[in-house]
Amino acid sequence: MTRTRTPLAAPETATRGRAPLLAAVAGTAIANNYAVQPALTDMAAEFDVPLQVIGLVPTAALLGCTTGFALLLPLADRMAPNRLMATQLSALAASLTLAATAPAASVLLVAYLFVGATAGVAAQAGTIAGRLAPPGRRAGAVATVAAGMSAGMLLSRLVGGALADALGWRWMLLVCAALVLLCALATARLLPGERPPARGRYLAALSALPRLFRQHPSLRRAVAAGGLWYLAFNLVWVALALALGRPPHSLDATEIGLYGLAGLLGFLALPPAGRLADRHSPRTVITASLLTAATGTALLATGLDRPWVTLAGLALFDAGAFAAQAANQSRIMALDPARSGSLSSVYLVVYFTVGALGTTMAAPLVETLGWPGTALTALGALLAAAVVVTVPTRERGPSAGR
Repeated sequence: MTRTRTPLAAPETATRGRAPLLAAVAGTAIANNYAVQPALTDMAAEFDVPLQVIGLVPTAALLGCTTGFALLLPLADRMAPNRLMATQLSALAASLTLAATAPAASVLLVAYLFVGATAGVAAQAGTIAGRLAPPGRRAGAVATVAAGMSAGMLLSRLVGGALADALGWRWMLLVCAALVLLCALATARLLPGERPPARGRYLAALSALPRLFRQHPSLRRAVAAGGLWYLAFNLVWVALALALGRPPHSLDATEIGLYGLAGLLGFLALPPAGRLADRHSPRTVITASLLTAATGTALLATGLDRPWVTLAGLALFDAGAFAAQAANQSRIMALDPARSGSLSSVYLVVYFTVGALGTTMAAPLVETLGWPGTALTALGALLAAAVVVTVPTRERGPSAGR
């Protein structure tokens, strides 16, 4: 009754249990944007449509996810965590069930718009973890959730492909829906039921998002830097798949997919990066992380003829990109903890939009510049992001200088 300033604050022992729960929920939710990808050819065959049509399923998921960030993430500032997470996870399970029972490709595409939008609950998990964290532990809590998200993204295609091979793609989606429902039950039972202090109406909060972008110089810089390194991230991974699948390498899909295991270092780097961001300036951690990613990209630019060099480059690249993201989101939430959901919404919408350019640019760059030139383009984006981060920003309020 007396927690008027930070009503969602929690004892450290409680938060330690909730951060792993939120990490598991985030990983399970975000995995549904990617788990279907190994089964796309099976879907195209069953619906008797060109692969280009079914290839729009991942695009629908990404479009839905970006829309969810814009429209649903601000709800983290207004709804009780248990109710918000359980409701959105239930909607995700329903969307997966619709996809599993889709009678036509058109229905499947619509279903994946909703899957992507509701899978954005993973970002809400990070916002809630940061808000629940004890003083001085926000970055660590956010990094724990980010580690769960990266694990979900890393393992989703492997698990999704195995389940689709064993059960068929429809039953694979139903299994995913069941796992999401278990997460909904866990969040309804274990997360706090206390509602954050609302600031005006929901529609007013949505209309205020552009104003937040103008109000906080640090947010603008965080958006610019994050967009640049996410552009580089998408550019490297999409171009890598294209380059390895072409002569002289001519690897099959399974062999190309194994390169994704190099991202395990990115998963392992997140918790210590979060702790460092709590102890030191997030700007310092972000800069060091971007230089690590740049080192990995420079290794990748030497060519793909030596698999161990490629794997080392990917490991450093992923570790740096993931660690920078966790520290950057922690920095954004610190600008105004009461509006961390809205701030994260602005950040992630632009982050995904700019990052999507990397996916679009990959094929043309591989065709015109080859793999080394494409990797050097990504290196340039990472170095530009590091420059943006290191330029000092004057921010009003207690978060200045962070």
